[in-house]
Amino acid sequence: MKVGEILALARGYPTRLWLTCFGAYALSQMDLALWSYALPVIRVEFDLSRTGIGVLTGAAFGLGGVALVWLGMLADRIGRKKTMIGGIVAASVFVAAHGLAMNPVALGALRAASMASGGLLYPATGALVAEEAPAKIRGLMTGLLQVAYPLGWFLASMLAVLVLADHGWRVLFIAGLIGLPFALVVKRAVRESSRFVAPAANAPRPSLGALFAPGIRRRTVTLFLAQYFFVIAYGGAFIFSPLYFHEARGFDIAGTATLVGLSNLIGVLGYFLAAWVGEFHLTRRTTTVVWTLLGSVFFVVFLWFTDGYAASMVAFSVMAVFLLGAAAVKFAYIAELFPTHLRATGLAFCGSFAVSLGQATGPALIGWLADTQGWNVAMFVGGALPLLVAGILYLYLKPLPSGLDVDEVQRRLAT
Repeated sequence: MKVGEILALARGYPTRLWLTCFGAYALSQMDLALWSYALPVIRVEFDLSRTGIGVLTGAAFGLGGVALVWLGMLADRIGRKKTMIGGIVAASVFVAAHGLAMNPVALGALRAASMASGGLLYPATGALVAEEAPAKIRGLMTGLLQVAYPLGWFLASMLAVLVLADHGWRVLFIAGLIGLPFALVVKRAVRESSRFVAPAANAPRPSLGALFAPGIRRRTVTLFLAQYFFVIAYGGAFIFSPLYFHEARGFDIAGTATLVGLSNLIGVLGYFLAAWVGEFHLTRRTTTVVWTLLGSVFFVVFLWFTDGYAASMVAFSVMAVFLLGAAAVKFAYIAELFPTHLRATGLAFCGSFAVSLGQATGPALIGWLADTQGWNVAMFVGGALPLLVAGILYLYLKPLPSGLDVDEVQRRLAT
């Protein structure tokens, strides 16, 4: 398909919806990344070991994930738009409140609350774009929505460079309030999903238990496990990467923030490549498998075959191209694996909840191994190995042709 044809299909409301969801998701990811860049300074202020900072991060993500799996069902009950606005407002307040925390327990509680509320953007934006995008470019539009992830990290890195050294981590988190005005943009620019407003006549009430009904149970479990292992690496290694570069490779705080931020920005190339290949050349399932396994390979190259600032940035960027690209194509794939009445619930459970648990496990595992076995072993066990396991698990999901209407996808999955 030519670029002109793609632009013609996306013209009008699909583009407005995509841009609005993209902005909301980017701000959510910026809030997440602020925590990562602040970790080295938080660790010093509260005198935490690497194991301690890992447990603090893991517990916050775990508790936030448990809350999120229930809150995520809101998008299938009260609507995608209302959930999106509520998530933006609540997350902005909780992130800004980080700066008021006087001890690790209070800080962890605020991080969990911001994860639970900000995480609502994942199922809400995913369901909206998957349901409103034209079928022929649904995968491309849904996949490219994930470009907001590295953009959010890049924005956070620029804030960290400007604020951390001179003003400290408490002032940095005030940036969370940037999201508040954007809730008004969502209110004006987005309309509720037509599929949510006019559901199928026989569609049952959404529930978590429905994800484990016969015919969908195997899909749910396989996808959840694949997502969980993927995000141990995707979340844990990326969250700890500023701390890793600062402590294991000796880069200063500003240099570390710049390296990680630019690598995430370069990783945007992986989103475009994966989304394009998954939409027009391979199936989304197959593209997810290939990109995930290549991410594992280049994770090893980055860890064991580079040193120095320039080499670290190049190798980390190449790894990010595949790791982040896999996230783009599988986001579209996950959204179409569930029927309309369970789409946001499925995204919340197999996406947000699995992501939160992976982000809970990864930092705790990496922090403990860094203290006991050293940084490189920790990043290998918490990065390259989980990616290998995830790539194998994705193989057990059913490949489907791209460009199908979401209802046609469900009919094919049922056969």
